[in-house]
Amino acid sequence: MKFKSLLKNLYLSTLFAGSLLFTAALYAETPASGAAAAPAKVQKSLFDQIKEGGWVMFPIGACSIFTVYLIGDGTLRTGRKKTSPEKHEAALKTLFRQGDYVGAYQYCKANPSPLTNVIRVGISLLGDGKQVAEEGMIGELSKENATLQTWISYLSVIGVCAPMIGLLGTVTGMIKAFATLGSSGIGDPSSLSAAIGEVLVATASGLFIAIPAFGAFYFLRNRAMDAIHHIQDNINSLFRKMPYAAFEGVHIGDEELYAAIPSWLALQPEAEAQEQPVAQ
Repeated sequence: MKFKSLLKNLYLSTLFAGSLLFTAALYAETPASGAAAAPAKVQKSLFDQIKEGGWVMFPIGACSIFTVYLIGDGTLRTGRKKTSPEKHEAALKTLFRQGDYVGAYQYCKANPSPLTNVIRVGISLLGDGKQVAEEGMIGELSKENATLQTWISYLSVIGVCAPMIGLLGTVTGMIKAFATLGSSGIGDPSSLSAAIGEVLVATASGLFIAIPAFGAFYFLRNRAMDAIHHIQDNINSLFRKMPYAAFEGVHIGDEELYAAIPSWLALQPEAEAQEQPVAQ
């Protein structure tokens, strides 16, 4: 009984306090009699502020959408799970331990990733010696790095161009402001304030896009370099103590070999046979 009465008293006290707060709020919103009402503030919505920026808000908006896309795409593509999946590392290590380099080549071809692409090139060049195999893997690794860095570099372009677009909006807004001031004088402050609003909104919007674009660019660039270094560590561990002498002259892979004996050397034995006299 005491617990129920306590809950009832708590409920009544809460209801009474709420009614007092509601009454105080109504009283605060009601202007005092005989006093002049204060001028109401004009609250501008976000869309209204964007409209004040003028035509430059369209390219800035496109830059913002492209920035969000590049950040999301770069985050997904530069992670270790994407560049060097754990299942690819485990499968290749098992195949290398077994000496099944043909199976490793087929696995790399069937499961493309930056790691398997580089190792596939290295396996296909084992028959040409250590130097050629290492140079081939270095070249393929450079291609994979360029693929990762290409889209990331566009964030740097946006970081440079967005403030420039905002500055262009600033210049056009200042031109309108001075044109309004020269034609109507100071007697039309609304047109002048609209032009000044375009100046400020365009500049702020350009900086608002450029700052996160630059930050994401440096973050994703370092993330991509970390992924490339991880691929290099895997390659070094797989090709350490590789018996290149056992692969001499062997071609692993299904790529067609276009290099052949020069045509003049292939025809030389036939010419020598024709020049020899026929035995009587």
